[in-house]
Amino acid sequence: MFEKMFKLSDNHTTVRTEVMAGITTFMTMAYILAVNPSVLGSTGMDPTAVLLATALASCLGTVCMAFMANLPFALSAGMGLNAFMAYTVVAGYGYSWQVALLAVFIEGLIFIVLSLTNVREAIFNAIPLTLKKGVSVGIGLFIAFIGLQNAGLSVDSSTLVTITSFTDNFHTSGICALLALVGLFITAVLYIHRVKGAILFGILATWIIGMLCQLTGLYVPDAEAGFYTLFPAFGMTDFTKLGLTFGQCFNVDFGAVGIINFIVVIFSFLFVDIFDTLGTLIGVATKANMLDKDGKLPRIKPALLSDAIATSAGAILGTSTTTTFVESASGVAVGGRTGLTALVTGILFLISTLFAPIFTAIPSFATAPALIMVGFLMVGTVSEIRFDLDNLTEAIPAYLAIISMPLFYSISEGISMGVISYVLLNLAAGKGKKVTPLMYVLAVLFILKYIFL
Repeated sequence: MFEKMFKLSDNHTTVRTEVMAGITTFMTMAYILAVNPSVLGSTGMDPTAVLLATALASCLGTVCMAFMANLPFALSAGMGLNAFMAYTVVAGYGYSWQVALLAVFIEGLIFIVLSLTNVREAIFNAIPLTLKKGVSVGIGLFIAFIGLQNAGLSVDSSTLVTITSFTDNFHTSGICALLALVGLFITAVLYIHRVKGAILFGILATWIIGMLCQLTGLYVPDAEAGFYTLFPAFGMTDFTKLGLTFGQCFNVDFGAVGIINFIVVIFSFLFVDIFDTLGTLIGVATKANMLDKDGKLPRIKPALLSDAIATSAGAILGTSTTTTFVESASGVAVGGRTGLTALVTGILFLISTLFAPIFTAIPSFATAPALIMVGFLMVGTVSEIRFDLDNLTEAIPAYLAIISMPLFYSISEGISMGVISYVLLNLAAGKGKKVTPLMYVLAVLFILKYIFL
């Protein structure tokens, strides 16, 4: 059955290999079940509801990827995209999380249409390979920066950001920042020894050490300051919590938002999602060595369609944009080559809903090392970018994309900088003919965005 469904022989793989690859992929990305409730919880959403929505959307999207594209890629709530929703749309623009979810739902529908009409595939193929690699690196730095902030290691100062003082408030913020560093060290050591699920085990180890610190008095809970007990309340998952977010994307008071402002939110999500999704897919395909010699990804259309379907479904369930995860490369690394790998991962996400109380109790200082390590995995692609004098019109735009993402706190801004500079630099160097027509269109659209938005 699996042979006929997933063409295992044609892809030189076996059921056993695919199952192990699926388990490996889940182990390396299960941290999202702890991180996403923390990120979206800052908007006022219920953490348990977010976890259930995340797990179900991950299952749906990954199963779609398995059967529609027959690719070993797994999907979940995208890092960077959840940050955009929480810290830009809700915290920055001041909109409710319900409005943000409705915007995600609508732009997901738009992406379904774009995927069916080859627009997203054309954009993916139009972006030069060097710039794609720069996008992958930039996303890594952005995610790592979020991790440093969540750990309390990077804090505001007169220089915009600086390292925290470990001695000030040592028994709360100080010890949490220190534990994040300990967790990062543990995770790195596990990676060095090639332990499968190193990120997840790093999270759990950091959390356990934190609980030991609470027992010995090194960590002192202070609920008023936002530092709660580190011990979980064991029990069955309260599946009724999903009702707090399910369908809430349709419960929006447009009188308080205004149709024009709402369109702006959708347009913002549209820009961020289309380029974040393409950027993440680029990162996954690049890390997994699945791009062809022209930098194109085979079967990209059904992969993009799976992504779009999961985005709209995820918004209804109550989570931010669902997209392909770079950790899918870990399953590919152990031999995963078909949709069977994705199917196994999707089933494990469904099973994970039974353990929601454990995941939602994990503190942010324990999940922060995971973000920093994911950033490391994506930054490694920088070694594939040529920075020699003969390649400057390719390298400089990639460099600008890389530094713009963390410094402007936006993945889409990084892609904007990369696309605009690529077109302008190649024109200035007399190499305008090598720039595809679609890249010119994208550059103009990005410039108009800065003028009118």
